[in-house]
Amino acid sequence: MSENDFDFLHGRWRVAHRKIADIPGRGTEWVEFETDGEARPVLGGAANVDTIRAADWEGLTLRQYDPVDGVWRIWWASTRAPGRLDPPLEGRFTDGHGVFFGDDVVGGHEVKLRFDWTAGAEPVWEQRFSYDGGETWETNWVMRFTRA
Repeated sequence: MSENDFDFLHGRWRVAHRKIADIPGRGTEWVEFETDGEARPVLGGAANVDTIRAADWEGLTLRQYDPVDGVWRIWWASTRAPGRLDPPLEGRFTDGHGVFFGDDVVGGHEVKLRFDWTAGAEPVWEQRFSYDGGETWETNWVMRFTRA
């Protein structure tokens, strides 16, 4: 694990999304859509920023490596929640698989979040929510990246 863990993500992407339309645990309708994305290193490579553009919204992710603690922290913001920077998730990579955890409030409910990153030529990101303190996890968003 190092500040180079997310180097696989640098560049331009076409992103296929599969996402639960409602708040997880309260809906089962999945929607599928595509976006354009781009990721680049910043802060001398110790961090990276990516943007995802859909027809009706835009999102931004900041990831920063902490060499003292040996972890990455990930923050998310989007035009769907103007003025809000979500609380960070924290985690690390092991053998090309990154796991990151955090806490948030979604739809008025406290929730634990988990991001899973699978590195490679066609990376995959998955988001899971837990409403029971991490005992069970519900996948609610999957993104598959293909080079643009």
